[in-house]
Amino acid sequence: MAKIETVEALRAIYKPVHERARQKEIPVLDKHCRRFIELSPFLLLATHNAEGVVDISPRGDGPGFVAMPDDSTLLIPDRPGNNRLDSLQNILENPTVSVIFLVPGVDETLRIRGRAEVRDDEDLRAGFEVQKRLPATVIRIAIDTAFLHCAKALMRSRLWDPATVNDRSVLPSLGQMIKDQIGIDMPVETQAEMVARYKETLY
Repeated sequence: MAKIETVEALRAIYKPVHERARQKEIPVLDKHCRRFIELSPFLLLATHNAEGVVDISPRGDGPGFVAMPDDSTLLIPDRPGNNRLDSLQNILENPTVSVIFLVPGVDETLRIRGRAEVRDDEDLRAGFEVQKRLPATVIRIAIDTAFLHCAKALMRSRLWDPATVNDRSVLPSLGQMIKDQIGIDMPVETQAEMVARYKETLY
């Protein structure tokens, strides 16, 4: 075994890329990309800071929670979270981002690359009002490329197969795991208590 250090060495291991896979990147959202985003309740947002440290953050809401004001733009509301602000701070340092959209029951995914900015315009925030609450900010992404990704990863993982769903009890509560990790003597809420608390602060 050896460390692979050049593109030539890497390519020597793999078959040539299929021409369809090479050409499938498009510079704007077409009708299929738009429909995929309309159906998606969940995405993964990849960002990195000025030093190249990468972060991937999950974002989710009702299907179609990401707005598309035109074929070159995405708007993602920043709903309440843990206030670490990893993704938002990274965008301020380096606007290059990638997004993967998932649709439950669909094994294909949609991948988008672009340049992001963090905005607090009142009109943008107002467009994402839920339960009389507005997101603190909105992530605006100017799209560079978009392409549909094949189904193999989700087929192998059987992600949508009900037979693979675990009971939550296979892991301790989040509170217990964090207490064990950071070693702070603190009260631990049950998973049910945490879920109830989250439901009050989703928006």
